[in-house]
Amino acid sequence: MGGIITATVCVAAVGLFVGLFLGVAGKKFAVEVDERENLILDVLPGANCGGCGQAGCAAMAHAIVTGAAPVNGCPVGGEGVAKKVAGIMGQEISEEEPMTAFVKCSGTCEKAKDKLKYSGQMDCKFLDMTPGKGPKACAFGCLGGGTCVRVCQFDAIHIVDGIAKVDPDKCKACGQCVANCPRHMIEMKPKKSKFAVSCSSKDKGPAVMKVCAAGCIGCGLCEKNCPKDAIHVVDNIAHIDYSKCVSCGICAQKCPKKVIEKLA
Repeated sequence: MGGIITATVCVAAVGLFVGLFLGVAGKKFAVEVDERENLILDVLPGANCGGCGQAGCAAMAHAIVTGAAPVNGCPVGGEGVAKKVAGIMGQEISEEEPMTAFVKCSGTCEKAKDKLKYSGQMDCKFLDMTPGKGPKACAFGCLGGGTCVRVCQFDAIHIVDGIAKVDPDKCKACGQCVANCPRHMIEMKPKKSKFAVSCSSKDKGPAVMKVCAAGCIGCGLCEKNCPKDAIHVVDNIAHIDYSKCVSCGICAQKCPKKVIEKLA
């Protein structure tokens, strides 16, 4: 009986010692946390999407406080969150241009030709690694595997008629779809711009027409007729300079293949 009591006392003494040691060590080696981090974390949307370039909202709050990230660096929160964060940090911000993702492809099931029949896993990254790189004949078009759909946390992108389509009203410009598209054919564009080139093919006109009825043929009519020098054909594909574009729509009117899309 005496042995049991002795053992119990010893265990209790050790436990008390360890508890006191950990308590003292915790206070001595505690890392000071700037209270602004918690205030900013409460303001951030909590999506943890990585669109800001940080590992999550907590990492973003720390980066803002330490000066490693700007107060308006959260694309999901937008201007409203940026103003609150700026208030916590005692800074002023300039208004940011609202952005949205856009899929540069018009190759729907009807317009884009297939080179093979495919039956298997529908994932763009997987399709792009297969020997045939998916069923579509165009080597630059949307694979329609839905990788972008699965990484979007805001239900802003869906596969419609074989290609991905973005809902700009839901898009938070987090950039996950851009980062995860294996063909790099999703871009960020200003929401205010009403026109975009819905093609990514770098092939020459004849090759494009063999595989898709809705591809840019690089004819240059858009470039020749743009009054603001806002669109140019580079590598056989038209590119819009949104800093110059005034959404006049002349390029869309002149495009013979109608691949310069007017957005809602």
